[in-house]
Amino acid sequence: MQIRPIHLLAAALAVPALAHSGGDHVHGFAAGFAHPLLGWDHLLAMFAVGVWSAQHGGRRVWLLPAAFVAAMALGGALGMAGYAAGFTETAIALSVLALGLAVALAWRLPTGPGLAVCAAAAVVHGMAHGAELPADGSRWGYAAGFLLATAGLHLAGIGFGRLDPAHGRWQRGFGMVAAAAGGWLLLG
Repeated sequence: MQIRPIHLLAAALAVPALAHSGGDHVHGFAAGFAHPLLGWDHLLAMFAVGVWSAQHGGRRVWLLPAAFVAAMALGGALGMAGYAAGFTETAIALSVLALGLAVALAWRLPTGPGLAVCAAAAVVHGMAHGAELPADGSRWGYAAGFLLATAGLHLAGIGFGRLDPAHGRWQRGFGMVAAAAGGWLLLG
C-alpha cells in the first residue's frame, strides 16, 4: 500500500478513543496530553504551526514550533494562576483563522514576525489549557502532557508540510480548512 498525504493527515487528525473523557477519571499527564488532541481549535492551530514552519524551511522549521511550545508554557502558567482572560476563546479562534490563512497562502514571514505570531497564538492556547487544570491533578504532569502533545502535533504538521514542497496543494488545502474552521469558531 502506498502512503498518500491524505493518509498522513487522517492519522494526524485522528482523536484517540478514551474510555473516560475527563472528569474524575483523567488526571495529571493524561489530562494534559488529551487536552490539545480533543479540542479541534487547539489541534488545528498546533498542526498548522508545524505545516507553516515546514513551508518556511531552514532553521524556522524548528524555531517556530519551539517558540510556540515555550510561549505556551508561559500561557499555561498564567492560566493555572487564574489569569485566563475573557477574550481567550475569541483569541484562540483568531489564531486558528490566522494560522490557517498563513498556511493556505504560504506566507513566509521574516523570523522575528513569524516567532511573534507563534508566540501570541501559543500564549492564549496555553492560558486555556492552564485554566482547565483538573482540581486534583498534578500541575507539572498536566503541563508536561499538554506541552508534549503540542510538540507531537507540530512534528506531525512538519511531516505533512514536507509531503509536496514543490506544489504544496495538500498544505494549502489544509490551511483553507483550518482558516474556515477559525472563521466558523468566531461566528459561533
